[in-house]
Amino acid sequence: MKLDTRAMRHLAAEDWRVLTAVEMGSRNHEIVPTPLIEKIARLRGGASGVHKSISALAKVGLIARMKEAKYDGYRLTYGGLDYLALHTYSSKKVVYSVGSRIGVGKESDIMIVADDSGKQLVLKIHRLGRISFRSVKNNRDYLKKGKAAGSWMYLSRLSAMKEYAFMQALKDEGFPVPDPIGQSRHTIVMSFIDNALPLRQVSEVPDPAGLYADLIGLILRLAKHGLIHGDFNEFNLMIKEERIKKTEKEEEKETLVITPILIDFPQMVSMDHPNAEMYFDRDVNCIKIFFERRFHFVGTQPGPFFAEAKKTVGKDGAKRLDAAVEASGFTKKMIKDLEAAIREQQEAISKVGGVEDDSESDEEEEDDEDDEGADQEE
Repeated sequence: MKLDTRAMRHLAAEDWRVLTAVEMGSRNHEIVPTPLIEKIARLRGGASGVHKSISALAKVGLIARMKEAKYDGYRLTYGGLDYLALHTYSSKKVVYSVGSRIGVGKESDIMIVADDSGKQLVLKIHRLGRISFRSVKNNRDYLKKGKAAGSWMYLSRLSAMKEYAFMQALKDEGFPVPDPIGQSRHTIVMSFIDNALPLRQVSEVPDPAGLYADLIGLILRLAKHGLIHGDFNEFNLMIKEERIKKTEKEEEKETLVITPILIDFPQMVSMDHPNAEMYFDRDVNCIKIFFERRFHFVGTQPGPFFAEAKKTVGKDGAKRLDAAVEASGFTKKMIKDLEAAIREQQEAISKVGGVEDDSESDEEEEDDEDDEGADQEE
């Protein structure tokens, strides 16, 4: 789905209370009974006021009613979850305005936003389940089996929580990552990296060997802190260019400095993970293959190898960031649930022929939303 904020300005305080009530009721109900919504919202206007808000929210697609439900009730849509997250950011003055979408991937949307001073930021909206819904779009029973929409929302929240926790931990240790600014529900707000492009859009660099060494060094540095990125490739690496002036022998020269910025952390795993060696080798091979294909560069040194990297974990006082994130509240059960969801996404991608980043069209997304709502009435 696409984020459309036009209806936000028309929502009254009562509408937000009802929308929040549906969200709260969703913790224990896939379809929240209308009497429960009334009880949680506690509007002064009573049941009539709640029904008026329900009508307004359903009209703009923030909640939906299921046709085949055994009782009168509503469920929260991804659009409703988007609005609740933005409402939180707005109340905290983190986000003042929403701009255009700058990226759409398998499991997320990337938006340009701005704070009240006009500073540009990036809003990432996690949308797990997007590809899985497409892979079963011809099966009208898919909401009754396996992962229901509510479950995917929960997993999207976990994905955002995990990414934000790792971004904070990595930033604190001086890794080249965006500044984490805020996290609400299934979304993250982070700094916008100026003068940077995804590595996949870079056709040439002045020193391929130097950049290759930097990236391999980044993989090894992560390992030293107990981490494996898990998706270390040209889609999740930004290349920032800076021109620095230096004076040499009374002559001022301009030097182009290229810095890799690491993004996207929901799939990050510990060096102690049962499949750690597979993830580590995959990260290394992704860089080797890309550099050979794009820049015709092949490293002269073999490896690096997982066994050697494993020996460096925690050495020289390196903080174990895998343990730090778990201690911050992201439990092993959450990790297990999220890893299972990501595996399901990967299986679904293989069924539909693969979807990469910007290649997912708006028309396809609209079709997905139509399918997801086919058994619902507004």
